[in-house]
Amino acid sequence: MATATQSEACTRFLELHRPGDPLLLPNPWDIGSARLFESLGFAALATTSSGFAASLGRLDGRVDRDEALAHCAAMVTATDVPISADLEHGFADDLDGVAETFRRAVATGLAGASIEDFTGDRDRGMYPIDLAAERVAAAAEAAHAGPAHLVLTARADNGFHGIDDLADTITRLQRFQEAGADVLYAPALADIAAVRTVVAEVDLPVNVLVSPGMPSVAELAEAGVARISIGGAFAYAAYGTAVAAASELLLRGTFGFRQGSGEGRAAVLRAMES
Repeated sequence: MATATQSEACTRFLELHRPGDPLLLPNPWDIGSARLFESLGFAALATTSSGFAASLGRLDGRVDRDEALAHCAAMVTATDVPISADLEHGFADDLDGVAETFRRAVATGLAGASIEDFTGDRDRGMYPIDLAAERVAAAAEAAHAGPAHLVLTARADNGFHGIDDLADTITRLQRFQEAGADVLYAPALADIAAVRTVVAEVDLPVNVLVSPGMPSVAELAEAGVARISIGGAFAYAAYGTAVAAASELLLRGTFGFRQGSGEGRAAVLRAMES
């Protein structure tokens, strides 16, 4: 992607983060799903580490940096909307490694990327808050160094890993804001009250993750949310549909799944011909 075009995509992506009128950000897991979601009218897309890993026959966290960045470049090339990337923990513990990941992310043509404060190792858990903030600062410096200002999303992953400590989550988000993030993200907030508290305690656009029990888009908008993302949910929904169809054929010997496949085929044809 030409620098001017990438710069415009970065600017556009950030502009789409409007508190009270949230960006609906689906997470395609391959080029086909990216083009499909784009054809439906979504204004931007984001990769999903878990969905992409599943497409390779792996669990989340089992994709390396080179593979993730090659996937990002392919998604950017295949679509005409801003693309943000789930770069997990930056594929590095050390600050130089984090910076290198985000320098390379800029080179793929992305409009945005995220970094989380989970180490990627359940035994080690979360990075200490000071180190987590330093890692965000290293990512921000690399993401913002060139003419294209990559939109950096900083994630406080406490709730995603079973840590019920909203005060610590908010403190982490505030530190990430000070470190240079553009968007803040706390997956798995407990309820709408927690969402409102987070939005009130920070000054940057807030992203929330769709999860069981999450209120409607309208309620999240009223709470001041600026972005709503799906994570691996669409990928797993697609796999769930495939499991149901395959199980019907294998266990019942019937073909009811064909009734729904026509709509999917038509949607694919429209997306790939556009």
